[in-house]
Amino acid sequence: MRAIWKGAVSFGLVSVPVKLYAATESHDVSFRQVHRTDGGRIRYQRVCSIDGEEVPYSEIAKGYETEDGEMVVLTDDDLANLPTTSSREIAVEKFVPSDQIDPMLFERSYYLEPESSGAKPYALLRQALLEADRMAVVTVALRQRTTVAVLRVRDDVIVLQTMMWPDEIRTPDFNVETGEVKDAEVKMARMLVETLAGDFEPSDFEDDYAEAVEALVKSKIEGGEVERQPTSRKSSGEVVDLLAALQRSVAAAKKGRGEDVPTPAEEPAKKSSAKKSAAKRTTSTAKKTPTKKSSSKTAAKKSTTKKTAAKKAS
Repeated sequence: MRAIWKGAVSFGLVSVPVKLYAATESHDVSFRQVHRTDGGRIRYQRVCSIDGEEVPYSEIAKGYETEDGEMVVLTDDDLANLPTTSSREIAVEKFVPSDQIDPMLFERSYYLEPESSGAKPYALLRQALLEADRMAVVTVALRQRTTVAVLRVRDDVIVLQTMMWPDEIRTPDFNVETGEVKDAEVKMARMLVETLAGDFEPSDFEDDYAEAVEALVKSKIEGGEVERQPTSRKSSGEVVDLLAALQRSVAAAKKGRGEDVPTPAEEPAKKSSAKKSAAKRTTSTAKKTPTKKSSSKTAAKKSTTKKTAAKKAS
């Protein structure tokens, strides 16, 4: 694994230098949108919803949409004035009972590894969390934004789990009306719970959908059902549009001078005839070349014969 952040956990006067690693990764199956006939990737352009024109990255800004649909455009200066922080401190605010944290608040999980100089205080913090059966509520700056998180112990490793803000948890806007529940029904439900009771083993569960997709793709590859992508492709709509615009400009200029402008149907024929002419020239040159080589060889032989005769005479 590669560390994505370095800093220090601080509680009281104790500081624990640590490295932060992403603790989870998604193995969800993802598909690409492709052209059904040839398997080519579908590309999207950045088009303005008002004028319909494609927008270059240099003209794209951040916008905040209000509840009534109004758009507020934010400049780089506006964003620079927002409260950000680059602190490298994981500050412990308080230690709370583990059962007081609603799991719904948890967002992302990270492993904390101690630096060599922080091994002993790391072990001290880990042992304190285990014996107290508490979590440490901390504040930490990730991606220049301060967030709330907790520290807890998992398999002898301290885990940092970022949390959502309280107003990000939605309140259900419906009422659950169960009606009257009879004692006999409750008794049977308890019996069912006891029948299915057991310990949680993550290995008991598998992602059968992902495995089925992998098996399907493998069978198609083995059966030769693969669309080979050519190495050279038109890179973007901008290049194609520019080329088309240049071609139209050249055609318009020729037409303005009174020259004949070939139609698209005529152009392939001209290219074909040009290729044939080039092929003829190549063949003709190839035929003439051996004659020159032959004459040069004959001249070389005559020269050698003369030199040999001269030597004998001397």
